[in-house]
Amino acid sequence: MTRQHRGTMSHYAGVAAEDRVAQLYQFRGFQILQRRWRGQAGEIDLILQHRARVVFVEVKAARDLCMAAQRITRRQLLRIAAAAEEFLGCCPDGQLTEMQIDVALVSRTGKCEILENAYFA
Repeated sequence: MTRQHRGTMSHYAGVAAEDRVAQLYQFRGFQILQRRWRGQAGEIDLILQHRARVVFVEVKAARDLCMAAQRITRRQLLRIAAAAEEFLGCCPDGQLTEMQIDVALVSRTGKCEILENAYFA
């Protein structure tokens, strides 16, 4: 398997994982605001809204949930927080908008676990 082929497979696996997570949130009554939103600080996989709360979601896919969790770094969460602040700058209430950062773990078999308020400083 070539490097390019592996990259293409990883891309589609990531899109499928994001689709799975988006469906779970929609089932729970969340509205999708953006997918793969990119700001100057970086990309956020999913941005959702539930009532007045905006939820920023980082999706991590791997062979199993444990491996997916191991792929989350402090640096990534700091980048997501910076991008979230940038996104909130365009919201009517700005930085006063109720928000949270979640991490969604997805296994190769489609099992999903959502870690709510996963941001740590």
